[in-house]
Amino acid sequence: MKIASIDIGTNAIKSKIFKTTPASIEFLKGMRSPIRLGSEVFQHGQLSKAKLNQVIKTLQEYEDIFKTHSIDRYEIVATSAFRDTSNSEDARRYIETAINHPLKIISGLEEAQLMRFHPKSNTGNKKIFVDLGGGSTEFFIRDVNGVEIRSFQLGAVRNMLNKDKKAEWKRMEQWLQSVKPKNKLIGIGGNIRSFLNLQDKKELSFKQFKKKAKELANYSTKEKILKYNFSPDRADVIDHSLKIYEVICANLEIEKITSTKWGISDSIAVKLFHEIYSGKVKIS
Repeated sequence: MKIASIDIGTNAIKSKIFKTTPASIEFLKGMRSPIRLGSEVFQHGQLSKAKLNQVIKTLQEYEDIFKTHSIDRYEIVATSAFRDTSNSEDARRYIETAINHPLKIISGLEEAQLMRFHPKSNTGNKKIFVDLGGGSTEFFIRDVNGVEIRSFQLGAVRNMLNKDKKAEWKRMEQWLQSVKPKNKLIGIGGNIRSFLNLQDKKELSFKQFKKKAKELANYSTKEKILKYNFSPDRADVIDHSLKIYEVICANLEIEKITSTKWGISDSIAVKLFHEIYSGKVKIS
């Protein structure tokens, strides 16, 4: 059986296709479309019909690819931008009617909970998973006391547009200071992954991270595109993402920072895989 997932994020829409058996799941293909929903939501409060039509066109293109790959089942999930837009329910119904497929808008805590499907989420208790997106930041910690998850309305696009709130920064920092210090941060998302790839490193110390982030910030968006071959929608937000990571690492006394190819679209697919073959895994 072939399955697929679609993650409608704040900075882009992403999809992945997998081949599955009752005992395995294998990645086949990934797609990414740089549709920045966060710009409209954070600046104007809601998604326009023109922007929603862009989303519909992208989803229809993905569905055509799904047909080519004979996809049996797929799931569509929307995150921060759809949570925050004032016309959230109308937008969801408009898209569902156009594509004739359900779209689930998940909460920040549901988004954080999805990180439990990461292959290494059960190993060790001195690390923290951080999913830092365009509109929100989610945390997943598993230790001897169980699982702790959090979500904050702080993200790279939101910060770039100066639409983050001091109260939310304070709320996040107060929570971080209550958390037992961690040795390693595992970052989820394209910005941290691109940053580490740029250093040709799988892992950086916090000291190295700060030094390299400061060096990158000296380049303009255009220079980042030309010098490092960043896409425009990566080049303008990456510094803002790294700024949030730096605050997180400082508060948690992080020693090492790494990233993963894993993303929300992987977790959506693995969740669907379990539901198809075992029916035992639920996200509440």
